[in-house]
Amino acid sequence: MELLADILKISIPALIVFLTAWVLLRNLMNNDQDKRRQELILQNSRTVTPIKLQAYERIVLLLERISLESLLVRVSNSDMTVPQLHTAMLNTIRSEFEHNLSQQIYMSQQAWEVVRNARSNMIRLINSEVEKMPPNSSGMALSKQLLEKVMELEKEPTRAAIDYLKGEISRMI
Repeated sequence: MELLADILKISIPALIVFLTAWVLLRNLMNNDQDKRRQELILQNSRTVTPIKLQAYERIVLLLERISLESLLVRVSNSDMTVPQLHTAMLNTIRSEFEHNLSQQIYMSQQAWEVVRNARSNMIRLINSEVEKMPPNSSGMALSKQLLEKVMELEKEPTRAAIDYLKGEISRMI
């Protein structure tokens, strides 16, 4: 019995010391892991945030380039017919969009959807105005018709998309 008491006198304090050391080491290791995880997240955000911002910049540039005024300035010629101008505008929109497709990786799904909708709405707007024009009309008449249509709209599709992207960027920063 005395032997059991001596063993307990030694074992209980040793067990208490062991458990205390185990709890302290476990907490220390967990804190270290959390700290490393936070450092990794911070390092990733330092790397990814500039890339994301660059992607948003490129998409805003895309939207500016396919806005009606910019598009007409770049592709229209005084001697173009409606079908020629129509084809040139649609080809420019498609090539600009395809050139920037990879930027969707860095954007939210909602932002990319807004960009796609803006492109589709621009194409739809152009197509609807072309259908109203006689095919032998001049490209200048189509340009005038398109600009008048845009003036009637509350907001051009590309402008609405740019405003959405600006809001998303301000929430991101």
